[in-house]
Amino acid sequence: MQLSFAFHPRLIDALSGYNRSRCLADVGAGITVGIVALPLAMAFAIASGLPPGAGLWTAIIAGFLISALGGTNAQIGGPAGAFIVIVYGIVERYGVANLLISTACAGVLLVLLGLFRLGTLVRFVPVSIVIGFTNGIAVLIALSQLKDWLGLSIARMPGDFFSQVATLARHIDSFNPYAFGLGAVCVVGLFVWPRLFMKGSPVVRLMDGYSVHSFARVPAPVVALVTLSLLAWALEFPVETIGSRFGGIPQGLPAFELPDFSWETVRLLVTPTLTIALLGAIESLLCARVADQLATDSHHRKHDPNQELMAQGVANLVVPFFGGMPATGTIARTVTNIRSGATSPIAGIVHAATLALIVLAAAPLALHIPLAVLAGILLFVAWNMGEWHEFVRLRQFSNHYRLLMLGTFFLTVVFDLTVAVEVGLFMACALFVRRMSGLFKAELQPPAAATTPGRAPQTWRLHGALFFGAAAKIDPIVQAVEAGPAGVDLVLDASELVALDTTGLDALGQVLKAVEQRGGTLHIVHLHEQPRSLMERSGFADRLAAQPGAQQ
Repeated sequence: MQLSFAFHPRLIDALSGYNRSRCLADVGAGITVGIVALPLAMAFAIASGLPPGAGLWTAIIAGFLISALGGTNAQIGGPAGAFIVIVYGIVERYGVANLLISTACAGVLLVLLGLFRLGTLVRFVPVSIVIGFTNGIAVLIALSQLKDWLGLSIARMPGDFFSQVATLARHIDSFNPYAFGLGAVCVVGLFVWPRLFMKGSPVVRLMDGYSVHSFARVPAPVVALVTLSLLAWALEFPVETIGSRFGGIPQGLPAFELPDFSWETVRLLVTPTLTIALLGAIESLLCARVADQLATDSHHRKHDPNQELMAQGVANLVVPFFGGMPATGTIARTVTNIRSGATSPIAGIVHAATLALIVLAAAPLALHIPLAVLAGILLFVAWNMGEWHEFVRLRQFSNHYRLLMLGTFFLTVVFDLTVAVEVGLFMACALFVRRMSGLFKAELQPPAAATTPGRAPQTWRLHGALFFGAAAKIDPIVQAVEAGPAGVDLVLDASELVALDTTGLDALGQVLKAVEQRGGTLHIVHLHEQPRSLMERSGFADRLAAQPGAQQ
């Protein structure tokens, strides 16, 4: 028997016809994106309440596995900004050990989703919900970085929105102008750096084209990290650094450790596990779709969502054994990879190798990185992550869209992502049912010729889908039959009835009962395939045929 699923990494196809020029392009792109990933991986881990090494080794291990086993040509995997709020909340509530268990269990769920080809279900999440929680997460990321940006003396930030705001307000008197200055210069520099080398800028006019091209290729986060860390170290600014908070980054390979696993613990971690799996699936497949839209390379093929979910699952199953955090596709690094000329998953593998070499060779240098600089990088990430223009465009959309987007946004900020997505999906389903029920109509038609001598039939035309949300709209037909003369036939014209469910069928059964009680006959004509099939399978067609006046 042939199985309905397959495990076929894109890397296998990408190596077909692989040549030296593509290899050089992939190596160059991989080194570039590896350097870009360095500050982001540390910043995401620290913001999530974990040591910087957790983010670095997640980027290395998960980045390698996602590229080697995934279903895309250019996607880069690793720790993502979207996970910051989720991971921080899980660490606050359940502890780091249970975060590792949740991540591993989420990995199993992702593998199963891909294995049974359920990757396309992620596309059913409405875009309004995706935009709402993306903007909400961006706000929470920015809020979580105010502590380090302002240099406040807070031992540990709480996990919820109102407690964070209250804690920041209570400790505002410990404001550190040096930290604030470093963070502000970092944010401004990240905005300005790419614009320095735009066509027509003063820098371009002063420098020749080759030099401009070389400088422009240097990632802005790396420039900010190196220059501001050197500045703070040389001038001995009194700011908190990675070394002062975490004691540095271990230079050796991470140890393999099995989490303290038990089924009782897993039962308590159902909610965080589902949250990690859902967010990981959504983020990775959204990122893959962005990559498909941006890629112009002739070797690029559309992503395989099921293979991608399996790769994401394997990565999240493995990284907890090395003290890592949840991983998914990362839009910023994937875009950098594509724009740097990547042609295959080899670039992602080189990105992981580049990060590993940097960590193993230069880990002691991270001691001097100010946390305010990493906060500035994350503030810039949060700004780019949010789709703020969608708030301005809300007036162009329906009230349903506005309710879903704004509701998901506020629930994400005030409560958490799990509540926001659950309530958002519930509202989306409820609004969809309401809208679809509004499209169903039952219209009385002008009198037609009698089908039986002495009986002038009453004809109603059904429009749309007769399902549980619209079944009540059949009541006027029942009422018309009960109030009408006895013995009159009823004709239901189903030429525009596109769908029927069991609740709708039950409503037609009420019509049939009312017609039979009045001594008439019910005729349903011009049925499409789906309603006809349901009537035949349920026996309703036999009931129609058994009426005394039914046409045989």
